[in-house]
Amino acid sequence: MEYNATTGAFIGQFGPANSFPLGAAFGPDGNFYATNSNIDVVLKQNGTTGAFISNFASVGDAAGLVFGPNNNLFVVSSSDPGSLTVLNATTGALKTTVDAGGILSDPEGVTIGPDKNIYVANTDNSNVLKFNGTTGASIGKFVSDGSGGLNGPRGVAFGPNGNLFVTSQSSNQVMEYDGTTGAFIAVFVNITRGDPGALSLPRDLAFGPDGSLYVASFGSGDVFRYSGSTGAFMDDFIPAGTGDLNGPTFLLFGEPSSVTTPEPSTLGLLACGLAGLAAWKRKTMRASVQLLE
Repeated sequence: MEYNATTGAFIGQFGPANSFPLGAAFGPDGNFYATNSNIDVVLKQNGTTGAFISNFASVGDAAGLVFGPNNNLFVVSSSDPGSLTVLNATTGALKTTVDAGGILSDPEGVTIGPDKNIYVANTDNSNVLKFNGTTGASIGKFVSDGSGGLNGPRGVAFGPNGNLFVTSQSSNQVMEYDGTTGAFIAVFVNITRGDPGALSLPRDLAFGPDGSLYVASFGSGDVFRYSGSTGAFMDDFIPAGTGDLNGPTFLLFGEPSSVTTPEPSTLGLLACGLAGLAAWKRKTMRASVQLLE
């Protein structure tokens, strides 16, 4: 689903329906790549219109994905044990599969750090793992098990301050960690259940062009916005049900597509997809959703 990045207004469905999307990214070629975990593939779509181009690659239990250096595309397999698949970013050909010694368990979110290495939210083990951005080799645990109360991490994103922010799904919080050492800094978002902005089973998160933090609240169906510097709740940026939004799984800022001649004040078009550092330079946010029965 695609939304205006300034107002949160619904624009339209971006491309064909995807039965179980868990991650997406814009490639170096400008096209849009999204996972479909139901059919174990990475889909390639036109980056402007969303039109289907091809099944780019086959990856079992495909979840989060991110483009890295050395013409790599990293795709997380959210199985138990899970793995990190490294593909040729141009052809989709398999380069290698990394199991990290069997300690990946239901991993989902993935991002690239300022150091060009790859960071993966390892959900069942409540940690964040680090991988070499050139070779894909496992480096080890970046955020230790349960650090600061981390419980069921789903989304990972580096903030403008260089620190790593992680959604803690089971505790309904967003945690902040030192971007160099992985040491716990603080619970960044922690709102009491029933109060405005309280998260419910948060999954992905992304920093927008305005510097704010956007979080997909899977359980409530909303996309909430928080101050990117303090974590204070700002607004329900995309209320549940807007454009049939239900159970958002990931967020991605991208280029305008549905508005042919946008006014200067509305250049930020938001749609759904996976958050990453490259998303800061995009002007729309693509919100991929998982529809609940």
